[in-house]
Amino acid sequence: MEPVTLTTARLLLRTVGPQDTDAVHAAAQDPDIQRWTTIPSPYLPEHARSFTQEIVPEGWANGSMLTFGLFLPEGEDLVGMLGLTMRSLSTAEIGFWAAKEHRGNGYVTEGTVEVCRWAFTHLSVDRVEWRAEVGNRPSRAVAERAGFVIEGTLRSAITHGGVRRDAWVGALLPSDLGLPSTAPYLPARVQPE
Repeated sequence: MEPVTLTTARLLLRTVGPQDTDAVHAAAQDPDIQRWTTIPSPYLPEHARSFTQEIVPEGWANGSMLTFGLFLPEGEDLVGMLGLTMRSLSTAEIGFWAAKEHRGNGYVTEGTVEVCRWAFTHLSVDRVEWRAEVGNRPSRAVAERAGFVIEGTLRSAITHGGVRRDAWVGALLPSDLGLPSTAPYLPARVQPE
């Protein structure tokens, strides 16, 4: 698949490449990004090079992981990173981080909604899942503001730093954004006990 560029009222969402290596490396030095995401820690220049020059292009080429840098259109300052990992033909998992100096502006929420809308309308995705280690309240707040419904806690669902950890899980469906699904959806009916 060829990389896609999306825009919102405030953002340019595009793939990252060699020209973005230094910005990715600088942003990933933030201890919070290293604490809550699965990027290597310490995050070295060679990790950023591998990410922008190999991992991201290969993910787009084989359609397995579609990564967008979130940029301010004027000057193209990197404000965050967002990726959709395809889990099945109709399910994707979203992950994201915000550059420290741009947190609190709603950029990642805005980018998340736009990428999910695109996935629902152009990729035939019917469910986007979000997972984060229990305790990652900023990530959960972004997911909830984007419309994700928190579905529960999965035990031992994430490995971080060689340790298995519990994860919150949530999902966004096309209907949450007022869009049709590619397949009919029949919600469970709660039976009285």
